[in-house]
Amino acid sequence: MADFMGEELKGSRFERVDLSGARFRASDLAGAQFRGVKMSGVVMRGVELVNADISGEIVNVTINGVDVGPLIDAELDRRHPERATMRPTTPAGFRDAWDTIERLWDGTVQRARRLDPALLHDSVDGEWSFVETLRHLVFATDAWVRRAILGDPAPWDPLDLPWDEMPDIPGIPRDRTARPSLDAVLELRRDRMATVREVIGGLTEESLDGQTEVIETPGWPPSRSFSVRECLLCILGEEWEHRLYAERDLAALPARTP
Repeated sequence: MADFMGEELKGSRFERVDLSGARFRASDLAGAQFRGVKMSGVVMRGVELVNADISGEIVNVTINGVDVGPLIDAELDRRHPERATMRPTTPAGFRDAWDTIERLWDGTVQRARRLDPALLHDSVDGEWSFVETLRHLVFATDAWVRRAILGDPAPWDPLDLPWDEMPDIPGIPRDRTARPSLDAVLELRRDRMATVREVIGGLTEESLDGQTEVIETPGWPPSRSFSVRECLLCILGEEWEHRLYAERDLAALPARTP
């Protein structure tokens, strides 16, 4: 355990570092960036949180005595009325949610096609490019539907792209240098989306409440049983959130020169 007292650490980089239980007192974090950081159980007292931009999972977060999670959810539902459909409880609800996902993504892809193809490999503010976002959604489907629900122990395609902070797992590709065309990735996406539609189309009340089989091989998700409902809700969440990220970045790309 190290102590940093009166040190000048401006511009330092912390990556894959365990800071759990660390204490910051009278410290300057102005301009700091946190990506893929686990902050459960963090306590902040007497802080100055001004001009901050936070995106992520906000649950049981109390600011000045107010639980802001429900307030944020309500506002996001107001801004995006379809968002409430991403929390289905019945087979019919899951089918309606997937119809919405397919319709919204069709519009986003059409928007992307109006840009110079080179821009679709550009990162905005250090985030994934549009093509990388689609590759990640292929990975998410392979993980939560083809592996967890359908039982394929190694469903991966070479273009699968796990999230950046996931530890390397033997057999799971992670090629950040690949530059496939939009059409190549969309062909892969159509195949995976058709698989999700087939699974959701065959849902019954009984199968929705069922458990997946344990897969005794290294991979993601881990080799344990999950509820089918949990797996499908995870896919809906991934599809919904990453489309919003993509739309945000597509709005910024036209101002760039390829």
